[in-house]
Amino acid sequence: MKKVAIIMGSDSDLPVMKGCIEKLDSFGIPYEAHIMSAHRTPELSHDFSVNAEKNGFGVIIAAAGKAAHLAGVLAASTVLPVIGVPMKSSTLDGLDSLLSTVQMPSGIPVATVAVDGAANAAILAAQILALSEPSLTEALHKMKKDMADGVAKKDAALMAELTK
Repeated sequence: MKKVAIIMGSDSDLPVMKGCIEKLDSFGIPYEAHIMSAHRTPELSHDFSVNAEKNGFGVIIAAAGKAAHLAGVLAASTVLPVIGVPMKSSTLDGLDSLLSTVQMPSGIPVATVAVDGAANAAILAAQILALSEPSLTEALHKMKKDMADGVAKKDAALMAELTK
């Protein structure tokens, strides 16, 4: 199975990105996590993305706040799917990160999840990898069924409470 790269712009992104790591673990998807910056380590970011496919990665997840150029910088140098996770920042509550991540020029797509949407980034990565990994397809179907069962259970509890 191909690996997922989790690239964070700062160690301050880790508390949110733990949701991504936990979700990838739940699917049994191998990953590597690294800190690199589009602005402070541009050569490292470029080298990583240029070599990601050759190094066994199938998807790159990039988390960044404020200017949030990391996902775009990585996407510029690879043909692998890149998923951006805009991080809630102290300045504009994550809106700046969201707009920086989603507004990519033609030819450099970055799939973008919600601000601090790390778990959904992992699920999207699993869906992408599932195109060639039937076991992931089964796991994703189970996840959806478990979610539906959870809602049905909560509905039954609500109905029981309201009919007392």
